[in-house]
Amino acid sequence: MPVDPNAEIEVTSFKWVPPFAQGFVKDMRVRWALEEIGQPYSERLIGGLFEEQPQEYLADQPFGQVPVYKEGGLTLFESGSILIHIGDKDERLLPRDTAERGRAISWMIAALNSVEPTLSALMLVGHAGAEKDWVNEAKDAVRPFAEKRLEMLSRALGDREWLENRFTIGDLVMVDVLRTAPEDELVPVYPNLAAYVERGTSRHAFVTAMAAQLSVFERNEPVTA
Repeated sequence: MPVDPNAEIEVTSFKWVPPFAQGFVKDMRVRWALEEIGQPYSERLIGGLFEEQPQEYLADQPFGQVPVYKEGGLTLFESGSILIHIGDKDERLLPRDTAERGRAISWMIAALNSVEPTLSALMLVGHAGAEKDWVNEAKDAVRPFAEKRLEMLSRALGDREWLENRFTIGDLVMVDVLRTAPEDELVPVYPNLAAYVERGTSRHAFVTAMAAQLSVFERNEPVTA
């Protein structure tokens, strides 16, 4: 579903981010979810990743991050809360059965709270210490925590296609988290996780959402003298 400037739903994205962040900004999760259910959305573009956002925007998102989701009089921030709202619109993302719904939300929160922080820590150390003599030591201190989480996730997934009986917002967020793993050797150690990420990122909705996010950055790339 292409972006529709006249759509009622509005999703906020940064106007431009450096190449290392392109394709990984978290409005991607919301774009992907909306593509999964064929829901048109418009874009609201704000300043770059490291720019201070205006007070008007901070009223919507106190931390100046993206995404923000607007629909009528509803304003949501944080991708997890937005995805639950989108899932409530369409059972293709969030089952109506109470037990299945609970499991899907639990997996989404596990991705955000148990897996993402360890991978984000590795990525942050890598970027912040890229030219520092302490970077390898710092990575060595953080990496075991990420490896342990991935080992446990691999065991939980087993030989299933998705974390539960079918694709849900739990898989959407978990795949998006895993693909940000900053070291190539982390996920490929577990063939079932590597295949899981490949299944998720091969979905038409993911491909379309990625193209939409990247097109924003391409259109707004700074002109260098």
